[in-house]
Amino acid sequence: MLIGCLIALCSVAVSGCDTSPADIETPEPGVIEATTQGPAGAHPGSCWGRTVSPAVIETVTEQVQVQPAQISSTGEVQAFPIYRTETRQQIVKPRIDNWFETPCAVQMTPQFVETLQRALEARGIYTGPISGSYDAPTRAAMRNYQISAGGPDSPILALTTARQLGLIAVDRATLE
Repeated sequence: MLIGCLIALCSVAVSGCDTSPADIETPEPGVIEATTQGPAGAHPGSCWGRTVSPAVIETVTEQVQVQPAQISSTGEVQAFPIYRTETRQQIVKPRIDNWFETPCAVQMTPQFVETLQRALEARGIYTGPISGSYDAPTRAAMRNYQISAGGPDSPILALTTARQLGLIAVDRATLE
């Protein structure tokens, strides 16, 4: 009987540790990897990445008058005003979604990623193997390069960065 209870207890404990894919929170589109669900007005078939600037919230404390001063007809103060201290949260700067265009997944072939890794390696940003895989070291190098080049703070390759690196042709119409 005791052994049966222990087995039942262990099976309940182990089943509580099981996490199904539905329990795992999926990131918002564009934050971790490029998405075709871009901002409103995006060209159909274009791909997008996104960084999110969090809202800046400040705690504001102020004195609020509850009762005004009572003054007699001769101008003498009969009772001083009464104040209450109120503290509240206030959004100083709202959350901002920063969208940027990216190469689409079909362009991110192993050969393209190898070229990207070589371009980052030539600039001293990437030290990993030239694998053609957009793995964690490649994403970290990409993020570091984009930040240093004034691009988005994201591991997703921005289209402007791809053009700066010479990976994607620059449209002649945009140069004129």
